[in-house]
Amino acid sequence: MRTSGFLSIGAVLLAAACANGERTTAVRPPSFASAGGVPNLNGLPDLTVDAKRLTHSWLIRQEDASQCAIMEGGVSPGTHSVLRFTATTPNIGAADVFVGNPLDHVAANDGMFEYALCHDHYHFRHYATYELISLTTGAVVQAAKRGFCMVDVTPAAGPDGPPPGKRTYDTCGTRSLPGFQGISAGWADSYNRVLDGQYFVLDEPTAPVPPGGYTLRVTVNPPFVCGDLDAGRPRDPDGFCRMFAESDYTNNVGEAQITIPDDVTKSSGPGLSDALTPAELTAIMTKTNHPQN
Repeated sequence: MRTSGFLSIGAVLLAAACANGERTTAVRPPSFASAGGVPNLNGLPDLTVDAKRLTHSWLIRQEDASQCAIMEGGVSPGTHSVLRFTATTPNIGAADVFVGNPLDHVAANDGMFEYALCHDHYHFRHYATYELISLTTGAVVQAAKRGFCMVDVTPAAGPDGPPPGKRTYDTCGTRSLPGFQGISAGWADSYNRVLDGQYFVLDEPTAPVPPGGYTLRVTVNPPFVCGDLDAGRPRDPDGFCRMFAESDYTNNVGEAQITIPDDVTKSSGPGLSDALTPAELTAIMTKTNHPQN
């Protein structure tokens, strides 16, 4: 995936998208499909969050803050205890989430993308929010907005969605080169725990997280207060803007229960998070970004 360390980011709707549930997120096919698939725009997408993957992916470990985290996310230099996790968002709807070329949206100034200085490319706005919620008090102790590059990463598992067809979206693009973004029906985007920014800092002096039980919550295509550039964005039943229309907004949240130990200097986590693989560790140490970036 493609996110910067603790940069405020998210997802967005095509400028031509409608504000009601009768229209898909695009009104015309793109000029090309880089992976060879044909965009499916007949209907509406339906993004979900893979809670099982979230539950089995979290990991607490010690690592040095990346330069992008320091520059863009207000993280202090040095070694920190971080909670890493993987966020996977299957599209189980009837149609693709279609974005197309980010440079077209930047040229149109439609508010879909924002420039990430450190990574030198554009990030999708309002794609997802991450929250760490205390089981004791119910308070949100950490929160972040994430803006991604959306591409087809893995077939969407489970019986609730359509069978995956051919991979269609595979190119994030750069500040000067076109991309081709979206999530096909039956596919999922996935931001692996090794990526820069796929974590919460637990021991930042300005916002330390005490030991205890927490809910790790991921919300895809989250609601937000409409702004000046959002006249054409769809509204949910509560009147909030969404970056793109979906057939169902009620299944956009996935949660995992986690425990932060008294000694966060030791690796901690369930199941798949018992240890990082050599490849994952190398990716973190070299600050590897999303494969498509």
